[in-house]
Amino acid sequence: MRSFGDRLRHTFMFEGIALVIVSVAGSAITGHSMESIGILSVMFSILAMVWNFVFNLLFDLWDRKYRNMAPRGVGIRSLHAILFEAVMLIAGIFLTAWWLSIGYLEALILDLGFSTFFLIYAYVFNWAYDQVFPVPRLQEGAA
Repeated sequence: MRSFGDRLRHTFMFEGIALVIVSVAGSAITGHSMESIGILSVMFSILAMVWNFVFNLLFDLWDRKYRNMAPRGVGIRSLHAILFEAVMLIAGIFLTAWWLSIGYLEALILDLGFSTFFLIYAYVFNWAYDQVFPVPRLQEGAA
């Protein structure tokens, strides 16, 4: 298990590096200022963290009521991920359109680009993080 401090380092590094990449690349791709794209990225980050907390709370309440917290197989895990991302995508379209003063179709395309970037980025970042900061192994016989 990772320590609390390690989890904080992971979170801040993940968000900080992503913010720089998205601000620079997003500005170059869209023609909007790095400041505008950077602030949009921070808003997305806050939205994702708040929605993650609320969604998982609601999902657990639903799971306890209707499934008695049965083990979560591929189907339930897939439903969980799809519902989370669907709401993020919809909210992201409105947030992007409003913040950048663009149409909904353009916001959808940009939001899909953000989602694609973060899918790839999360994989690469977490792999690299595990290489640089490996998870401590328990000593044999330790509990």
